[in-house]
Amino acid sequence: MSPSQFFAALRARFGLFAIALAATVVTATTVSLVMPKVYRATSAVVLDTRQEQSLNNPVNSMFLPQERASYIQTQVDIIRSENVAQNVVERLQLAENVDVQAEFADLDDGGSGTIEEWLAGQLLQNLDVETSQSAVIAISFAASNPDRAAKVANAFAQAYIDRVLELRVEPTRHAAAWFDDQLTTLRANLEEAQSKLTEFQQKHGIVSTNENMDVGRSQLSEISSQMMAAREEAIKLQSRERQARQLRDRGMALDVVDDAQSDSLIQDLRQRIQDGRVALARLATQYGVNHPEYKEQLAENRSREQRLQDELDRMVAVTRARASQGTQHEQELRADLVAHRDELLEMKESRNKLSVLQRNVETAQNAYDTVMQRYLVSQVESRASKTNVALLNSAIVPRLPHRPNIPLNVILACIVGIMLGTTIVVFLEISDRRIRSTDDLPCGPEVPVLAELSTWKPPARLALASPGGTSRQLPAPD
Repeated sequence: MSPSQFFAALRARFGLFAIALAATVVTATTVSLVMPKVYRATSAVVLDTRQEQSLNNPVNSMFLPQERASYIQTQVDIIRSENVAQNVVERLQLAENVDVQAEFADLDDGGSGTIEEWLAGQLLQNLDVETSQSAVIAISFAASNPDRAAKVANAFAQAYIDRVLELRVEPTRHAAAWFDDQLTTLRANLEEAQSKLTEFQQKHGIVSTNENMDVGRSQLSEISSQMMAAREEAIKLQSRERQARQLRDRGMALDVVDDAQSDSLIQDLRQRIQDGRVALARLATQYGVNHPEYKEQLAENRSREQRLQDELDRMVAVTRARASQGTQHEQELRADLVAHRDELLEMKESRNKLSVLQRNVETAQNAYDTVMQRYLVSQVESRASKTNVALLNSAIVPRLPHRPNIPLNVILACIVGIMLGTTIVVFLEISDRRIRSTDDLPCGPEVPVLAELSTWKPPARLALASPGGTSRQLPAPD
């Protein structure tokens, strides 16, 4: 069927087409008006997609794209959770409705579960949660009553915000309780470590370990220096005493000893002995050896030599005594050095033990401070009253029903009616063909066409003026 044949048939059967279209529209409109009306209310919440602010995480860092999508989907799942739905039932006191209780009691399965669980399941069936590329989540609820739809949608939004806050606060509350228990133990450990440190300091009389060690090292160094000097002096005195003793044992003059050369009395005696010898030689030459003056001089020289020998013996004794004292002083310094060294070693050992106790105190203090800080953070966060979810738009009572959508149904009915009418016209035209144009003739093109009838109407008669001024009507052509 060509387009011209189709429009010719449609023109011929337009009444039937119009009846089918009108019947479809009227039926759809009637059904839409008779159908129970369902109202849909929508509330919107906005998420702060930055990582949740807390004392543990002071830096506001953004989620990665995949993390953000997962986070938003998690929030959708929380909204659609049984816990949130039961919170809505409790918030709106739906279980206290007598009709609802009767309906729950009449269930065929005997009402498996509690009435709150059943109502929560009913609410979730009519709940719709929509997300987009933004951080806004739309919470829609459909109900036959517009007020109920708005109340439930707003209740879901508020229950979701409360649940998110609870999910944030509850772990920190448990953590704060756990840290509180740990603080008791750590505080006892710290006090015990401090008590042991104080007791050890009092027992060993340690005030400042660094000062005691420095003083001990200084004294040890000084004693060591004194001992070395005393040892050198003792060795020098022993050498002199040994030299003097050897000279005396050999019968040699002791005046060559250094101490003798530096002693003024011995030098004076030596000079007098030398002068006496010169005088004795002079007297022997002048008077002879038997002269009284010679003998007197000889006796005086011998007396001086004996005195010199006595002085030298005294010097040897003094040198021996000094050498003995030097050796004894060296031994005393050595003993003092050993005592100070032992004391310093004992002090060092005490310092090591003290360092261990101090480290124990520091470790216990650090552990206590760390747990205390975490405890304070958990305490603050457990009292949080805000979260990263905020109510953007509250649901308002809808004026028009969401279902059925009468204008949309009428438009769809018009489309369906046009399609139905067209189908009927085409079906009837195919089953009962009529000749409406030359295209419908069953004969071929070699048959001549004498005339073609149409629905054209002739125009009105024309009025012509006669020569005498009168007019007459001309018949319309056939």
